[in-house]
Amino acid sequence: MTLDTRLLHPTLACEVLGLALWQRQPEQTIAELRALFARHGVVVFRRQALSEAELSEFCGLLGTVERTVRSDWASPTMPEVTVLSNLKDGLGRPIGGLGDGELQWHSDQSYMLEPATGAALYALELPPAGGETFWVDLRAAYAALPRQLRNAVNGKRGIFDYARRLAGYGRESDQKISEEAARQTPPVTHALVRAHPETGERSLYLDSTTTTGIDYMDTTSGLALLDQVYASVTRDEFVYAHEWQVGDLVLWDNGFTMHRRTAFDPGARRLMKRMTMRLDKYCHVLPDGRLAQSEVGMPI
Repeated sequence: MTLDTRLLHPTLACEVLGLALWQRQPEQTIAELRALFARHGVVVFRRQALSEAELSEFCGLLGTVERTVRSDWASPTMPEVTVLSNLKDGLGRPIGGLGDGELQWHSDQSYMLEPATGAALYALELPPAGGETFWVDLRAAYAALPRQLRNAVNGKRGIFDYARRLAGYGRESDQKISEEAARQTPPVTHALVRAHPETGERSLYLDSTTTTGIDYMDTTSGLALLDQVYASVTRDEFVYAHEWQVGDLVLWDNGFTMHRRTAFDPGARRLMKRMTMRLDKYCHVLPDGRLAQSEVGMPI
């Protein structure tokens, strides 16, 4: 079977047509999906009807399914499924994470030593307006960087700190993490430019919500350089905008993309289920985390 697809963006996103993901797929189809995912970075499936078990099983065909550090956002019936929602239970407690506010350009798990860069988001309930998600292609954006800016970031390592992202969350419940989650998320560094293991194509690795500077640069200079990079890479020509429909499943590769979300009416309902996958290091760009260093060169 050859997959029926259509491009949604010149370099980034594509849609797979006519595939019922709750059904068992033949090996050839799975191999095609893996290749498509590695090539495009954002893959869209519409009109899906998936249980949490079916969602987890399908995502497990593309990478090793993992639980995120936010165990407080985990589904009560299947902990590897993360609930993202503004809804509350009968006692007024949030049933998931991230509420209804705007989310700035970010890459999931950039604050970890070994980020699981594969992700999937499944739409169950949606607000009538708002809540759109945008992805940016950091391969095309790197290729288009002005030469001076490209030279400035090559060989540099960004400093990524989860504490910065937590401080930006709108809900107090989202800003709090367990002691175990804090232990798993110390400040780390990642190379800002990485090469694809198969093609050698270079891409940026960025996250505007967690980067606090650039290793071995003073904070002011590092943040100023990052601001220039963000302004260059988030231009419209590098961005795919997704307007959600109920039943959409979207896969993306955090290794060479960032994404953001628009805000929506707090009185509207939005319920999404997210999966996190560790991808094949031979087919995907994987970050190379190190513990961030203090001024005297010791891990902090």
